[in-house]
Amino acid sequence: MGRNSWTSSDVCLFWLVITSYSVRKGVIFMMLLTKEIRSRLPPLSAIADEPDPIVQCKFFYPDFHWTWYAIAFDGTDIFYGFVDGDFPELGYFSLRELQTTRSGLGLSIERDRYFTPCRLSQLRAELGR
Repeated sequence: MGRNSWTSSDVCLFWLVITSYSVRKGVIFMMLLTKEIRSRLPPLSAIADEPDPIVQCKFFYPDFHWTWYAIAFDGTDIFYGFVDGDFPELGYFSLRELQTTRSGLGLSIERDRYFTPCRLSQLRAELGR
């Protein structure tokens, strides 16, 4: 491929990639919480009596086994959800920590752009947890 041989498909793919990421201090970061996802996440108080809540989004390390599934959000920083790490559990986690934590290889946490919201019971059955 020559220097100026980009096709329209290449340009469209490049545009899709850059619209999902932001740049700070010369480093590219994925937008973990989009407006669309934020609008789908119920407030923390709304899921208190829900026996089988809907998991709205998934965050993960690309090179490590920890995964966070968000069910509710306080609107500022705190999520409630399922954390699948060394010991799978329901609990709270922080958006700020997801944005600043790095893996052993220095990779940042990403959002699964292809995750389909589902009931917690369905997710746990699929994961075997």
